[in-house]
Amino acid sequence: MSLYLGLMSGTSMDGIDAVLVDLDTDPVRILQHTTRAFPRDLKRALEAAQDSDQLHAKQVWHLDAVLGEQFAMVALACLSAATVSASAVRGIGSHGQTIFHAPHANPPITVQLGDPNIVAQRCGITTVADFRRRDLAAGGEGAPLAPAFHRAIFSQPGSTRGILNLGGIANISLLPADPAQPVLGFDTGPANTLLDQWCQRHCAQAFDGQGAFGASGCLNQELLEALLDDPYFRRPPPKSTGRDYFDLAWLEKRLVDDLPPADVQRTLYALTAHSVAAAIVSYCTGMTQLYVCGGGALNPLLMETLSSVLAPCSVDTTAALGIAPKAVEGAAFAWLAQQCLEGRPGNLPAVTGAADPVILGGIYRA
Repeated sequence: MSLYLGLMSGTSMDGIDAVLVDLDTDPVRILQHTTRAFPRDLKRALEAAQDSDQLHAKQVWHLDAVLGEQFAMVALACLSAATVSASAVRGIGSHGQTIFHAPHANPPITVQLGDPNIVAQRCGITTVADFRRRDLAAGGEGAPLAPAFHRAIFSQPGSTRGILNLGGIANISLLPADPAQPVLGFDTGPANTLLDQWCQRHCAQAFDGQGAFGASGCLNQELLEALLDDPYFRRPPPKSTGRDYFDLAWLEKRLVDDLPPADVQRTLYALTAHSVAAAIVSYCTGMTQLYVCGGGALNPLLMETLSSVLAPCSVDTTAALGIAPKAVEGAAFAWLAQQCLEGRPGNLPAVTGAADPVILGGIYRA
């Protein structure tokens, strides 16, 4: 066995996923998936950090250390649940929590918190972290990074597939039927981030889990068109974005009249589906199968909306390919840790726009 553990916290900022995976099997085998929500005060602090333009350095490093302890705790809980000793695990890939991502700034900047020194020390396992900045240094967007893993695990010669991750932001990997053709991957736009924020404001709930809030409203075509008119959707890949762009202020600038909150929520579901569909039409017209992962794959209304907009393309979750939707991103960073420790590139220049394939991540020895 070749055991690696991936730690992931995405743009939804809802908590940490730890995924223990055997990378020697085909397909890879998930041995354990452990999820822990952030304590409420920590989540609020992270949201404030991302929304602030004047964050004090001491606050950043405090959050970095606190998150390092949180990541280590979840990793150890995952190993305990799997009854696997730390000595059996070759490495941890820890993505950290993004609080700032600006690949087009001068110079480009991306910031993920969750001190890997603490993870390596608490777990006694060599840890790989800081995956995005090397790609930025090579001229890339630093995102998305999962398409390289999707190609390695999910591609099938003769079948044109898409892998869609519905986290806070939606990103897609386009896997061509011809293995000689390059994989394309990019962020299509918002997924759960606007849905969650709007739900928090009007329902005092962290997210619209089963889609009940959105299902109670009606699609507003005028608002949908205003949202889709944003230039981000017309920008060609490579491209990436985050909740610092697609936030409630972005939404409020485009609201029409005094729409019922449920109608806005229903329209946000349509925004995700139509922006994904537009990306597929523009860059992968031959796609016949779309497999969905991330938290959004568990939202019935979001999946129904996607299926309706994308027909006749079939829409399923990655469970049909052998990996549960919520485990895919964590498994991807376990795989990226292996790539780093074995001296292999982890990025795809055709996806990120980097000048070269480069080894991603800094290594923190146990």
